[in-house]
Amino acid sequence: MTQIPDRLRDEVSAGTDYEELASRFRPLFARIAESALLREQDRVLPREEVALLASAGFGAVRVPRRYGGAGASLPQLIELLTELAAADSNLPQALRGHFAYVEDRLNQHATADQSAWFSRFVAGEIAGNAWTEVGDVLVGEVNTKVRGTADGLVVDGTKYYSTGSIFADWLDVYAEREEDGVPVIAIVRAEQEGVTILDDWDGFGQRTTGSGTAVLERARVEPENITVFEDRFRYQTAFYQLVHLATLAGIVTGAAEAVAREAHARTRVFSHGSSPIWREDPLVQQTVGVATAQGFAARAVAVRSAEASQEAYLARFLDDAEAEERANQRAELDSAQGQIVLVELSLRATSDVLNALSASAASDAKKLDRFWRNARTVSSHNPVIFKQRIVGDWAVNGTPVPYAWAIGAQKPSQKPA
Repeated sequence: MTQIPDRLRDEVSAGTDYEELASRFRPLFARIAESALLREQDRVLPREEVALLASAGFGAVRVPRRYGGAGASLPQLIELLTELAAADSNLPQALRGHFAYVEDRLNQHATADQSAWFSRFVAGEIAGNAWTEVGDVLVGEVNTKVRGTADGLVVDGTKYYSTGSIFADWLDVYAEREEDGVPVIAIVRAEQEGVTILDDWDGFGQRTTGSGTAVLERARVEPENITVFEDRFRYQTAFYQLVHLATLAGIVTGAAEAVAREAHARTRVFSHGSSPIWREDPLVQQTVGVATAQGFAARAVAVRSAEASQEAYLARFLDDAEAEERANQRAELDSAQGQIVLVELSLRATSDVLNALSASAASDAKKLDRFWRNARTVSSHNPVIFKQRIVGDWAVNGTPVPYAWAIGAQKPSQKPA
């Protein structure tokens, strides 16, 4: 555990009392859970739910207490997101881009005052994600440009899978500075001329995350809101994966809880079953018990996987480059190992738990299949097969884990491995 000097204690988020923190939001999580099925049935975006979370200070839980936040550690954030995901797994993913930008501001606070951004987060302002491009963009390149005009800097480009941007006040945009070709992050106000965000995500799961297309046409950006991409916090890939781990863990818990309620209420039984009362059938209890335990284990893996990233964050404030490098490597490795375990666990758990209900589990009105669909969709991000290889290469050969990766069309000079 990194020891923080007294002079820095008010400047960092080293943790708080988790139960006290979670108790602030659990009534809101319960309210969100009550309407989750209706949103799934009618594909209604959780605009109200995101606004309620933001106004309750959820988006600022990682902000240091000195600046009005809760001072939560990263493992505590992941555990809190797991609880939210059990209520509605779309919401942690919708807020994934926001918490990533918060994390970057937390890291940048080591070298430059970020109190202005902290105040925005505490006031309930939310950031969304606008990074990914599809089509003919080549691996490692980006078509979105930041360029100078007579009226100031503007951003032009089209982004896909812009998760959470439809709910956001700010867009975290990955782009290239036209004047010198340097990759940058541009923070763009969402409510302005030249920004269009579409709700056109067509996935079979996680259907209300707001992961649509963002179109930027001469969207203004202030010079102080441009940062060089290389200065982005080092463990960002690990962080993005940690949010997925929290989402998967919450999905497993949510599935077990939903099936437990259905099993308790069921009155019909089978002549060859083990009990004349469905909820007292030991095999039904066993099936739900296994899924419940899998949810417990998934949460433990997600939280444990976040500890190294918290160490990497704290190391950012200390003058120890070697310790910071070790922490960042461990952050990537631990998030990858957590992914490998939770992908398989979540897919199996959300399928097997339906054995506790028989054919009634297939009712489209109940949409119990949403748990498997959501887990499958989350598991499809950041391909787990590549993470398995990376972890294996580290275990066998000691090969360092890569910090970042890109997706796109193959460059002409590249040959498949």
